[in-house]
Amino acid sequence: MNISLQNVDKVSAVLTVQIEKADYQAQVEKALKTLRKRVDMPGFRKGMVPMGLIKRQYGTSVLVEEVDKLLQEKVGEYIRDNKVNMLGTPLPKESNANFATDENFEFSFDIALAPEFELTLSKDDTIDYYDIDVTDDMVDQQVKMYTQRTAKYDKVEEYQDNDMLKGLLAELDENGNTKEGGVQVEGAVMMPSYMKNDEQKAIFSGAKVNTVLVFNPSVAFDNNEAELASLLKVKKEEVANYKGNFSFQIEEITRMIPGDLNQELFDQVLGEGKAHSEEEFRAQIKSVIAGQFAADSDYKFLIDVRTYAMNKIGKLEFADELMKRIMLDNNKDKGEEFVAQNYDKSIEELTWHLIKEKLVAANNIKVEQADITEMAKEATRAQFAQYGMINVPDELLENYSKEMMKKRESVEALVNRAVETKLSAALKEQVALNHKAVSAEEFNKMFQ
Repeated sequence: MNISLQNVDKVSAVLTVQIEKADYQAQVEKALKTLRKRVDMPGFRKGMVPMGLIKRQYGTSVLVEEVDKLLQEKVGEYIRDNKVNMLGTPLPKESNANFATDENFEFSFDIALAPEFELTLSKDDTIDYYDIDVTDDMVDQQVKMYTQRTAKYDKVEEYQDNDMLKGLLAELDENGNTKEGGVQVEGAVMMPSYMKNDEQKAIFSGAKVNTVLVFNPSVAFDNNEAELASLLKVKKEEVANYKGNFSFQIEEITRMIPGDLNQELFDQVLGEGKAHSEEEFRAQIKSVIAGQFAADSDYKFLIDVRTYAMNKIGKLEFADELMKRIMLDNNKDKGEEFVAQNYDKSIEELTWHLIKEKLVAANNIKVEQADITEMAKEATRAQFAQYGMINVPDELLENYSKEMMKKRESVEALVNRAVETKLSAALKEQVALNHKAVSAEEFNKMFQ
């Protein structure tokens, strides 16, 4: 067998494979012998069909199959052994091989080559890095959420904002009397603080138990079908029929009393002994929020590295027509129109992939199994942190991360995240960072 690679230009080549009978004969004979054992043919016992008959009936198809296997194996070996920086897969050229009569075959493949380029980053390169400000309000909101989890609920006599009301809701007629056959809801529950109309909301200010108030639910909740259907216990499509006033007799007023900021709460949220005062607790919460923001900042930093590096190397040359053929071959069901619409974006993503590969190699970044496991735990921690759970037991982290790593697509995502985390850390040391302090709102607007 002879395999050769001939460059057409800088970004494309033709791979030629010459196969002789000696290259495939042993595999074909073995396959035919295996097939003979399984063939059922009238007039012969199973496994006793003459080999000549087997060859006449199945020889050509077995030859095609074994030559194809050999091609795939040897082409793959050649590309790996010779470190051919190929993009996509080899595309076979039209062949005039006649498997029924020929013994020697020649096959050719079009190969798209990755463009060559140089890229180095140093302190001469300045890239923005956004430091997101952790405000006291953010810490207050997080602390409030924790105290609400340990809150108790007291029955009170007079309504204040955010209290919950329970009572008898009744539809009124045009004269302000209870409407005969109208809607009545016993034990109706609502929180006036969620009303959209301030005038309607003000009706409940300072109201006491056993007070009967008149308000308009449709106006109060700005005709929100879901809220009104839930309150009036009617179907959404029926909500439009109830535009008038209702009476509400207050039977209970419930107030949430936030839990105390005490050692029990500190230990519950952060872990035993991590904070011993409100000041220490707030500092720890601020640190957790800052850590979450740091991951966001690193993500934005890599986006800016991408833009900076692509501008620095300029537009790369690709074998466009060949790349479009490869893209079409991978998306046969979507057709040429899909390729035409998405080719430029695909090349942009490929350019960044090549840049990232070069930066990863230059910084000798490797991902071990331990990195993937830790990244799975970190992803699990982040998921729990979204719900305010900071002190997650190690056993729970282990179980969740193991489940995550059972899925191939999850592992691939974890590997990519591990690579990008290490790459971000390395590049922050290499380039000059132009630190910019921003608010969370300003930062979020960058992604809109």
